[in-house]
This record gives sequence, structure tokens and C-alpha cells, in this order.
Amino acid sequence: MKGKTASPDPGKNPEKDPETPAGENISLLPLLAVNFIGTLGFSIVLPFLVFLVERFGGNAFVYGLVSSMYPAFQLIGAPVLGRWSDIYGRKKVLLLSQLGTLLSWIIFLIALFLPVLPLMDVDSELLGAFVLTLPMAVLFCARAFDGLTGGNVSVANAYLADVTEEKDRNKNFGKMSISTNLGFIIGPALAGLLSVTRYGDAAPVLGAVIISIAGTLLIIFRVPEPGECSLAGPAEPKNVRKVFGYQIKECGTVREVKKPGLREVLKIPHIPYILGLYFLIFLGFNLFYTAFPLHAIAVLDWGIAEMGVYFTVLSSLLVIVQGPVLSRVSKRHSDASLVIFGSLMLGTNFLLLIPGDFFLTYIAAVFFALGDGLMWPSFLSMISKLAGKSYQGTVQGFASSFGGLASITGLILGGLLYEVLAGGAFLIAGLIIYTVFLLNFRLRGFEKSLKA
Repeated sequence: MKGKTASPDPGKNPEKDPETPAGENISLLPLLAVNFIGTLGFSIVLPFLVFLVERFGGNAFVYGLVSSMYPAFQLIGAPVLGRWSDIYGRKKVLLLSQLGTLLSWIIFLIALFLPVLPLMDVDSELLGAFVLTLPMAVLFCARAFDGLTGGNVSVANAYLADVTEEKDRNKNFGKMSISTNLGFIIGPALAGLLSVTRYGDAAPVLGAVIISIAGTLLIIFRVPEPGECSLAGPAEPKNVRKVFGYQIKECGTVREVKKPGLREVLKIPHIPYILGLYFLIFLGFNLFYTAFPLHAIAVLDWGIAEMGVYFTVLSSLLVIVQGPVLSRVSKRHSDASLVIFGSLMLGTNFLLLIPGDFFLTYIAAVFFALGDGLMWPSFLSMISKLAGKSYQGTVQGFASSFGGLASITGLILGGLLYEVLAGGAFLIAGLIIYTVFLLNFRLRGFEKSLKA
């Protein structure tokens, strides 16, 4: 594998092949379960968040702003957590991230019981009219804190790369995506059921708290540490003391281990180009994630139940594509080919949403599932291969930051664009993904360089 890598850790067994995954015999089931639980906790509030924001005095712009809090603070936290996972181990950082998610949902739950006291009135031609209220401010804090500790995706991806041989990465990243989409299937459906109980909006959020507790316990008792840390550095004979009750690997202290920054990451061949694609993909996605709920309410006249059904159908289709379909086509086609084809299908999905027709909206879901289901696991597989074994967590962390920056831009811009252009916001999202489609052809050359 090509790319900039650190020298072998002098504390490792010299007879061990450094390219062999340290934990290749580790079962993926606990990691997939953690990923499923994390997605379930998020998706359970997805169908009614836009209604909640409106009830607390917000508008389309505020909805985008609340949604952007997570990626905005993930932009700060993800690179740090990614580097920590390379040094201290994946499990400790997964646990830290999960605890942050748990606390954020508790804060979110508290916001539902606060009085709706106005803090600031805004009436702007650009931003529209809205009221910033006390519970809305607490929602902002809850989403920000979850983002700050939200390195679980990048760390989980690095963990998966640690325990998977290159030939199996596309397939296993597909399994990771399946576990994510299973959470999106059950979450919205569960939200619809819980929201009609006498507890109203509090029931789904309480469900997210319980789910987060389950995820924390699963990490503690069922997720093993995949192996020794990857970064090179002068290892000391003594271990760093326990963090969260688990012994850290013999990697020295934080001060003794060289932590690569963005400058070092950008020197890895092809990584800057990949990070640029990562940014554009997330930008297109997040324009959709903000605009679609607003579009569904204004044009399709959907409520929480209809929104939940749509996301459940969409996620079910994704599971089919990322399961049997991806498993079959990945044996015949390269990662780059699947990324190219998938991005073409994904861009077409956004164009089908523009008319606001019920039938075309569900046809678009098929294109979304086919595009995202083939493109994203293959794209993650390419990132892991290009990163090299030494900098998995660090590269994944910076990739999450680039995605976070795009998410901030896309979520805020999506609300503003929909206010001005309505369905035209989907045209812009489609053009962004079509641009990605054209840029993806260069990935074929990157694959050839890995085999050289």
C-alpha cells in the first residue's frame, strides 16, 4: 500500500507483519450493533425535529441552524478524537463519544419541559421572522455538545479498517452502512409510534436516551480493543494509566507520541483530492437533509407519520442495495467504478424531487438508495486504503471535519435556498453531485497507484 506511513513501533513484535490487521479475528457484530444504536438514537427524532423547531418559534433558517450545530462542533472535535484513537485506542474514544451523545440527549429532553420564554425576536428579509426562545437555545446547546464529542463515525471507520483486510473492506464498509440504515428504518417508524402516545414529543427523545445508555453499555462490555496503536513514537516500558477503567496500550503519553496534523495528512498521496470530494458529497447531502422536510410539509403536505414512513422506506431500500446488491457487484467492479456509477444515480435522485410529485418522490428514493448504497461504502473503502495503516484514525477524523464543514454550509444554506427557491434547492444539490460524478473518474488512477 502506498502513502506516507510512520515507521514501525519499536514496542511491537518484529516478526509480525505490520500490514496485517491487528484484530482481524475480532467479530464485527458488536461494532455494527454500536453503529446501529447510534443511528437509531439520532433517527428516532428526525421526523419531528422540524415540527419541534417550529413549535419553539423557529422557521426554515432556524431549523437549518439547529441541524448544523452537530457538524459545526464535530468540525472541532472529530480530528482530536481521531488522533486520540490512533494513540490511546479506538475503544476509549468510542466510549467517550457515546457518553457525549448520552448527555446531549438528556439535555435535549430537558429542553422539552422548559417554558417557551422569548429571548430574542428577529424579522429579516433574508432570514425571515422567528423567535429565539429558551428551549430553542437549550436545543442548540444539546446538538453542539453531541457534535463536540461526535467522533464516533470516524473512529468506527478507523476501527473497521484496523480489523479488516483490504480485499474485504468494501464488503465490511457495506455492512457498516447496513447497520446505519437499519437504524434509520426502525428509528422513524418507532418515532411515529411513540409520538402518538400521551407523552407526545418527550417519548421519542426519552427513547433516544435509553438507546444511548444501551450503546454505552455495549461499548464497555462487548467491544474489544482492535490492537496496538498505529502511530510511531518512543514507547515507554510502562503503560499510561487507566482511562474510563480500561488499560491503554503501551504507546507512551500524548506528549511522547507524534500526532500528525492536517499538514502531514495533506502530504499523503491523493488524500487532498479525496477530502475535496468528501466535502462536495456532504454539501449535496445536507442541502437535501434540510430542504426535504420543509418540502414535504409545504408541497407534499406530510406530517410526522408520512415523514417517518418515507425515511423508513428509503432506509429499507438502502439496506437491500448495501447488502446483497453491493456484495455481488463489488466482486465484479472496482471501488472507483461503483463510486462513479453511484454518484450519477444520486444526482438524478435530487432532480426527481423538484416537481413535488408523490410518485416521483418515491421513485427518487430508489435512485437515492442505488446511488448512496453503491457509492458511499466504496468511497469509504478507498479512503481507508489511501490513508495507509498508520494514519487511519487521523485521516478519518479530518475527513469527518471536511464533512462537518460541508454539513454546516449545506444545512444552513439548504434552509435559506428553500425559502428563496423552493424545489430549486434540489437542483443545486443535484448539480453538486453531478460535479462529483465528473471528478470521480480520477479515482481510477488512484486505484492503479495502490496496486503499483
